[in-house]
Amino acid sequence: MTATARCLLALFLLVPPATLAAAPPVPSPPKLEARSWILVDGQSGRVITSKNADAPVEPASLTKLMTAYAVFHALADGKLTLDTTVPISERAWRAEGSRTFVEVGTRVRVEDLLQGMIVQSGNDASIALAEAIAGTEESFASLMNSYARNLGMSHSNFLNSTGLPGEGHLVTARDMSLLAHAIVHEFPQYYRWYSQRSFTWNNITQPNRNGLLDRDPSVDGMKTGHTEAAGYCLVSSARRDGMRMIAVVMGTSGFKAREDASLALLNYGFGSFETRRLHPKGAELARPRIYGADSGEAAIGLRDDFYATVPRGRGGDIQVSVTLDPGLEAPLAASTPVGKLRATLDGQLVAIQNLYPLADVAEGGFFRRAWDGVMSWFD
Repeated sequence: MTATARCLLALFLLVPPATLAAAPPVPSPPKLEARSWILVDGQSGRVITSKNADAPVEPASLTKLMTAYAVFHALADGKLTLDTTVPISERAWRAEGSRTFVEVGTRVRVEDLLQGMIVQSGNDASIALAEAIAGTEESFASLMNSYARNLGMSHSNFLNSTGLPGEGHLVTARDMSLLAHAIVHEFPQYYRWYSQRSFTWNNITQPNRNGLLDRDPSVDGMKTGHTEAAGYCLVSSARRDGMRMIAVVMGTSGFKAREDASLALLNYGFGSFETRRLHPKGAELARPRIYGADSGEAAIGLRDDFYATVPRGRGGDIQVSVTLDPGLEAPLAASTPVGKLRATLDGQLVAIQNLYPLADVAEGGFFRRAWDGVMSWFD
């Protein structure tokens, strides 16, 4: 053995193998001056850190995220188009608080009202959109609550489209992160308005109230909110190197405080964690026997991309496993879950997703069904 080799061997023996392979430690999450907050990965949905995330709080103008979500659905369903003109009622025109300054008795395009609501936080624009979809703001609020239930926003209740205070008009930080995630992924074609710096209507130009858009170029949304009771709130979203983080901060003491707290969360998430796409949507992950199926088997895979978020430097240590339901029988619709795909790190579950047939599985003929019926006795 050469002298150089002996030196290298001696150095290796002095350093424990675990130390050589250790990933960087994860720092403690930031402590914020806010009533509640949550930070989630925008792709995997993993909660990175939170405090009082399920405590009901007043949302103020964060309410308009749900108003926009309902309008986006109306656009997708063909009930409205961006060029549809909406009448401005006296109730909308008289709206208190922040306004777009639409005029009573006029008609305004949906696209302009959306920009007025999203960029300027116009309460008048919000009410006009609500009335156009549901007839009255009260009826629209019931629609908002239906969408909230569909998204799993189990601790939220909406009374109006604007966020003006009302007894029982409440959300949670966790629920708002679910809503933000849905907007980003379900309606990417409209997400651009959340990073729009200003909007002009009626010869009045108003800036976007989200100051993080100017402080950090990776921030591309979403919405601010403030009332005396709610404090200063902010839902923010940022994308860096293909990774998205969503932060929700509720009840800070000022507009700078909500921005500082949100930026601290975003920096913590991007700096300390990584998200990996483990399998793409539509990838075949198994081909099990399907009793009674015409072909006798079926390709099984994912309906959405499969992501996992882990501490930075640990992405290569993720283990993935497939578990299928026993005794699968035809017919099977492509929308029927037939198993689970799990990702673990150090034995701990970090991501899970349903598995589905990649196409409808047709039932076979009489002899196929009879033969598989006999064979199932021996399996």
